[in-house]
Amino acid sequence: MKVFVTGVCGQLGHDVMNELAKRGYEGVGSDIQEAYAGVADGTAVTTAPYVSLDITDQAAVEKVIIEIHPDVIVHCAAWTAVDMAEDDDKVAKVRAINAGGTQNIANVAKAIDAKMVYISTDYVFDGQGETPWQPDCKDYKPMNVYGQTKLEGELAVANTLSKYFIVRIAWVFGLNGKNFIKTMLNLGKTHDTLTVVDDQIGTPTYTYDLARLLVDMLEKEEYGKYHATNEGGYISWCDFAKEIFAQAVKLGEKEYADVKVIPVTTAEYGISKAARPFNSRLDRKRICEEGFQPLPVWKNALERYLQEVLAERKG
Repeated sequence: MKVFVTGVCGQLGHDVMNELAKRGYEGVGSDIQEAYAGVADGTAVTTAPYVSLDITDQAAVEKVIIEIHPDVIVHCAAWTAVDMAEDDDKVAKVRAINAGGTQNIANVAKAIDAKMVYISTDYVFDGQGETPWQPDCKDYKPMNVYGQTKLEGELAVANTLSKYFIVRIAWVFGLNGKNFIKTMLNLGKTHDTLTVVDDQIGTPTYTYDLARLLVDMLEKEEYGKYHATNEGGYISWCDFAKEIFAQAVKLGEKEYADVKVIPVTTAEYGISKAARPFNSRLDRKRICEEGFQPLPVWKNALERYLQEVLAERKG
């Protein structure tokens, strides 16, 4: 099986390429940069075939993907800077990438009869209430430009293809890029007290675990929409921050022992440029219903991730 993966310089694309290599599949990576520019960790992705591609360039997308002729396309590339997406001078570019780029890829997938996996987000919903969002819920009401353009990408895939997986994720963390865990570890070095919101509820997603599920999906034909985050119950960002420091201390990072995490409301924390969802609870039952293995519990994922990150820091 040959798989074309976009966004390999990001957290998830990096891990998908490595999971493909682990299973003996042929992965071809791409991103906007001239050459692979992700973390130089010596893993398979760093030496795998790579093609520079601007997904907003329809002709280039057609040429590159038709030439490679993959069996599956895993589309991880996206504009993910949520606050910056709200800038008036950025909206068109964000839409060109998240909606237009996705449509370009879906069109070629259809032309060559390839399966497509599109990575989406809970931001397609309005983020209100306390009920977990169901995969087939069509009560879309994005709160910001990022969510709206990711929804437009979903619709491009669903309206163009029949052989597709739309996989919504939330609170993503991985080795190859910035994320909440790295931010907390950095802030904890210079601050004794941190305020973190406790009224935004969801579950984290470790890209290493998600990559395994995505490659499982490629091997089957149980198409449709899925919600995929780590298991272990819904938590607040404040809960997550406390667990990050508690586990770091257990792993020997004593500098974090005295860091206090103070819960605050979103209103108390201060308004961000882009509205954030209070309810990021995603119902994951379909994963098991369709015979796939769910992701491990988030505390376990966090422990494994911290071991990697802290070892990397020590060099």
